[in-house]
Amino acid sequence: MRVLCWTDWFLPSIGGVEVFLARLLPALAGRNHDITVVAGHHQAGLPDVTEHEGVTICRFGFHPLLAANDLDGVGETVARIVCLKERVAPELIHLNTLGPSVLFHLQSAVRCPAPVLLTLHSPLMRDAVGPGTLYGRALRSASWINCNSHAVHSDLVRHVPEVARRSSVVYYGMDPPPLSPAVRPAEPPVVLGYGRLVTDKGFDLLLLAFAAVLRHFPRTRLVLAGEGEARPALERLAGSLSIREAVEFVGPVRPADVPALLNRASVVVVPSRWDEPFGLVALEAALMQRPVVAARAGGLVEAVEHERTGLLIEKENPAELSEALIRLLADSGAADRMGVAARTRAIERFGWARCVDAYERLYHFGLASEDRYG
Repeated sequence: MRVLCWTDWFLPSIGGVEVFLARLLPALAGRNHDITVVAGHHQAGLPDVTEHEGVTICRFGFHPLLAANDLDGVGETVARIVCLKERVAPELIHLNTLGPSVLFHLQSAVRCPAPVLLTLHSPLMRDAVGPGTLYGRALRSASWINCNSHAVHSDLVRHVPEVARRSSVVYYGMDPPPLSPAVRPAEPPVVLGYGRLVTDKGFDLLLLAFAAVLRHFPRTRLVLAGEGEARPALERLAGSLSIREAVEFVGPVRPADVPALLNRASVVVVPSRWDEPFGLVALEAALMQRPVVAARAGGLVEAVEHERTGLLIEKENPAELSEALIRLLADSGAADRMGVAARTRAIERFGWARCVDAYERLYHFGLASEDRYG
């Protein structure tokens, strides 16, 4: 099948959607699907056309054109997209965003119509999905809508109930990495948080909780991995809490290096203050046999089974977060059992082959009934 996959960003940009698509699309290409990706330019120096593991990547300057209100440039880019669609002749368009670039998708769809599978990787922007809005038009014109968690699906149906009969849920999937889980470090214990260092991820809450943890376990170390606009503020907060020497900021981590990073951890924390659509960090941690402490936020409730594979706490509650961490650090046996259960559950419920199979069914039967999809 010829598929045009549309996304705001692609590798080397790092985020949950980018990492997921960078794995899914080559897997589908390996099953004889012809995949072309349309993505935005996110940094200078990237080629307009490149290859990634058998998938062609075509980049366009969507966001700068819209930011500059460059109507001529927008029109020229729409024409280029039309030419690309005519050349590829996609049997399906796999839309992975309701971001700004969707304007170019809709404008070119007038000239080059094709069935659309829309994957929702995050909850809807509730003030922007009315029938007359750009995002609302893209949402309602999709042939089928797939969500990456039941939390996202419930949000979708609550706000756009008319799409309930043409929507489904397929979880992200992942196989255990080649690196085997190491014994969880006990002396000193290591608490790990990783992801984009932005306000929504709640790493400031983790720093506040960690200050309390140190009063009980003074040798504990906190590792924060990732990069983002909040890093300077987080470093200042660690200093103001007098815990800076116990906190290591390691910067961005390549996806291939995440398993080794997780092997450094005694426990992994996902302290998000927003409703995470799924919780890819929690899944990666589970596959490396690490217990997870996570906020009761969106799809994290589906990724972490409370009291069995980790602990769930209320959002924006550093006191409860510190109590959960202290409990796991004090009871190494319970933490070990949770890690083993997390890995078993991740392999059984979130296997990679199951995910790829489900997307292949979505590609072939995008107009079929919901019960085709698991």
